[in-house]
Amino acid sequence: MNTFGRAFRVTTFGESHGAGLGAVVDGCPAGLKLGEADVQQELDRRRPGQSALTTARPERDRAEILSGVFEGKTTGAPIAILVRNEDADPSAYEAIRDLPRPGHADYVYQAKYGHRDYRGGGRSSGRETLGRVAAGAIAKKLIGQHGIGVYAHTIAIGAVTAGPATMDDIVANPCKNPVRTADLSSVAAMSEAIGKARSEGDSIGGAVEIVATGLPVGLGSPVFGKLDADVAGALMGIGGVKAVEIGAGTRSALLKGSEMNDEPVLEGGQVRARTNHCGGILGGISTGMPLVCRISVKPTPSIAKQQRTVDIARMEEAVIAIKGRHDPSIVPRVVPVAEAMVALVIADHMIMAGKICPDRI
Repeated sequence: MNTFGRAFRVTTFGESHGAGLGAVVDGCPAGLKLGEADVQQELDRRRPGQSALTTARPERDRAEILSGVFEGKTTGAPIAILVRNEDADPSAYEAIRDLPRPGHADYVYQAKYGHRDYRGGGRSSGRETLGRVAAGAIAKKLIGQHGIGVYAHTIAIGAVTAGPATMDDIVANPCKNPVRTADLSSVAAMSEAIGKARSEGDSIGGAVEIVATGLPVGLGSPVFGKLDADVAGALMGIGGVKAVEIGAGTRSALLKGSEMNDEPVLEGGQVRARTNHCGGILGGISTGMPLVCRISVKPTPSIAKQQRTVDIARMEEAVIAIKGRHDPSIVPRVVPVAEAMVALVIADHMIMAGKICPDRI
């Protein structure tokens, strides 16, 4: 299951400490203006080593487009993107190859496959998301041609929550600070929370909100092709995500129908809604209002504190303290990944709904 999507299909490949990672995108129409710079600007947002709050692994993450683009435009053929690992250092993992790291997929990979790449988690590493972001860059460019924008921002780091933000804030501010929040007044407190966790040899989680604007009415196909189901699955498929909310989310359980319902109104001859508690989706179909969703991201499982585990070679209990270069919080770097996954879902549905011609722009 390394392929995502139906009409706009993405296959990712590569491991954290292998030769490289990337993606193959199949189903992108011909004629889309695309270059390595389009992909690079998204990879740069996810790239490690950009601040004291992230892993110190100094990867440049340079994108190479190997196929599917000619004379600056897509040809309709599969687009292959490769990013070579330049600073892989698996030495820290040799001593713990038989010690499953708490909170990681080490043991279940070993139990399922009987053979795994133990270097940094291999395929289960957060570095796997690089291929998703590369593919998402193409999806964002494609749906952007139709006035659709996808924007994510950090709304919590641990107990530190961001204040309200306008759409202009959400579009402009996350790129201006290392925690990727739209509320600039919360940057210092969020940064301090991450720094404190790191100084204690620990890690911290948080939450990210994603907003997609400009969606037409009618994306999504009942009963088992619902837009919200696909968005939820795409976001839950990001490593470290433990919960997904759309619209009012869990708060909807506390509301009455009169409070939850979004009343239709006429605006400029168009049917809109007074509120958007449904998050832009009803009956699995887009309403034309902004798509709003949130994800809860767990703390980075690789921490320096001593923890208990089992030596699966000797089948005896053991202790482990994880060394190496790890993010004290993966939340800021999840922001572009979340945008990419939502953009991929929207591109897929736009093509399936006939809003984008599958053959050419």
